[in-house]
Amino acid sequence: MIIFGEEKPMYEPGSGRPHIVGIGGTTRSASSSEAALRMCLRLAEKLGASTAAFVGADLAKLPMYNPGVAERGEVGAKLAAELRRADGVVIASAGYHGGVSGLVKNAIDYLEDLREDQRPYLQGMPVGLIATGAGWQGAVMTLSQLRTIVHALRGWPTPMGAVINSAEVSFDRDFCTDDAQVAFQLETIACDLVGFGSKVTCMAGLGSEGAGQ
Repeated sequence: MIIFGEEKPMYEPGSGRPHIVGIGGTTRSASSSEAALRMCLRLAEKLGASTAAFVGADLAKLPMYNPGVAERGEVGAKLAAELRRADGVVIASAGYHGGVSGLVKNAIDYLEDLREDQRPYLQGMPVGLIATGAGWQGAVMTLSQLRTIVHALRGWPTPMGAVINSAEVSFDRDFCTDDAQVAFQLETIACDLVGFGSKVTCMAGLGSEGAGQ
């Protein structure tokens, strides 16, 4: 078992630390995509970030996105609120028939509600990406799709993206894996999210100071 606990926090709690929002999983509890998402978020927390997660059970409560409907419901409203205060995002999707799952894509579509914000969509934010599948081909194609989607939403995919073959890799009930390569990928994504996310936090602070002058 690989133990993560020796990382030194980049930021102390309450000192302007970045906020990372995770989106992903499937309707199956403890899916590999949800486990990888939770592991990545936990690593980000150990580096000093605050986090929020929207996993399969949450995403399943989101109606099919309809831009003509103003009412979003509890989960939709909370998702928008968390994304508005986010300094970084991590998205994890299972590969369904060579592409992003409908469950995750529907949640991503809710970012359209942020189009009129001062910071629209994922503008300027680091976005970590995780793709899983019972084989390499579908997972790799899914990661490529996620990168394209994030670019369209004006986000910055982190240089490292995680591709996990769930036929070869497993997670325990604490969302840990003993696969060194997967652990390395998720740890690298977490480090990039916290490191780059802190710069988003800094720029937001400068913007608010300027607005008050």
